[in-house]
Amino acid sequence: MKLTLLQAVELLASDLAALPGETLFHLHAQAVDGLTQAKAHLAHLEQALTLKYAQEAQTLRRTQGKDTGVVHFSDGALRITADLPKKVKWDQKQLSEIVQRIADSGENPGDYVEITYRVPESRFSAWPETLKSAFAPARTLKTGKPDFRLALLQPNQEGA
Repeated sequence: MKLTLLQAVELLASDLAALPGETLFHLHAQAVDGLTQAKAHLAHLEQALTLKYAQEAQTLRRTQGKDTGVVHFSDGALRITADLPKKVKWDQKQLSEIVQRIADSGENPGDYVEITYRVPESRFSAWPETLKSAFAPARTLKTGKPDFRLALLQPNQEGA
């Protein structure tokens, strides 16, 4: 009997891990296909919701004197909560100049802004060891979630 995706989700992960790799490949492919379809369906429905409710939400925000944020309204038996979040982006060059002016005036820029330092890993890797050793104590490496990509080999490629 071939295991279906619905049957597979009822199994413990340890039981799934005991299955042949090829079975996991097919189940994974089915799950990815289903997720892709679900995302497309959701995007389509969200577009319809935007077409249906965006204008009313914008009008309500305007009457409340705001450009963004949450507004509530009704559509028959439905209570609609429409959120238009703020996405603020600061010009880093201009902020740097302002921070310098604050520091030059004798004030502490930390009272006004948060300053964060980053070192791109590609740059760090390319540095000479003398420079790396100066920065190494400030560097902490954390790993992300493991990712596995499955590709079905042709029968004559097994073990290659």
